[in-house]
Amino acid sequence: MIRMQKIMKILRNVILQNWKQVLLSGASLVLLVTVWWLYSALLHGDWPFEGRERVDFAEYVPYPWVVVQVFIDSFQHQDASGLYMGEHVVASLKRISTGFVLALAVAVPAGLLMGRSKAAHAVGSPIVELLRPIPPLAWVPIFLVVFKFFWGPILIVFLGIVFPILLNVRLGARSVDPVLIDAARTLGARRSQIFLKVVFPYTIPYLMTGIKVGLGIGWMCIVAAEMLGAVGGGVGYYIFLTAGSSLYTKMYAGIVTIGLLSVLTTGVAGLFERWINKWMGTR
Repeated sequence: MIRMQKIMKILRNVILQNWKQVLLSGASLVLLVTVWWLYSALLHGDWPFEGRERVDFAEYVPYPWVVVQVFIDSFQHQDASGLYMGEHVVASLKRISTGFVLALAVAVPAGLLMGRSKAAHAVGSPIVELLRPIPPLAWVPIFLVVFKFFWGPILIVFLGIVFPILLNVRLGARSVDPVLIDAARTLGARRSQIFLKVVFPYTIPYLMTGIKVGLGIGWMCIVAAEMLGAVGGGVGYYIFLTAGSSLYTKMYAGIVTIGLLSVLTTGVAGLFERWINKWMGTR
């Protein structure tokens, strides 16, 4: 109870300190929902467009409040696959978190080496520039066959996240002020110490930018991969299942779920970035 009170106090302080941003964000969401409602009313011929003939594809654009109701209901009732929305969310989070950890483990050391070593840059750049322009979704059919329906979607997420992180870390490592490097060498720092205490801390803001960009791409990738095949459900699988059954309101509930999950993970990354910057004294 005390911990919950502390969390609520922190949230209240954050809102009070950034009330203008909160107000503008709320206004933008209200505008989005209003436009959605007006377009739905236009298609259905309802108020304020009474008397207008209902179009054939009106069912494809349900009202916002109907989607919210179905969204809440999806966590309380099983779908055609026998799963709750919460189970689909957990499945997708497991895949994207595993792919994210793998991408982080590869991209950070590779980006640091390519940013500081000419030999590593010469070896890694052709591979990166060859694979980076290929959309991760182009690998879906191959990965699902070769790595099956468990590891296939995870590796698709890995490809979507790894390059934004790697390129940003490489840029950060190459942008380190030479004066800092010279000062560390003058003080007797070894090469490994320069990497750990000078280069890596300097690249953290670049790393966090790569993480936030990569997570957005990762959610796009996981949805597409789960639509084509996944074991144990997933939000992308839920969207595919409901759309294939012409349950378009439930499909929108899945789309809203993906949007909320993307905002949540990106927001957590942003909070972590603030904590890192505060700890390092850069803000």
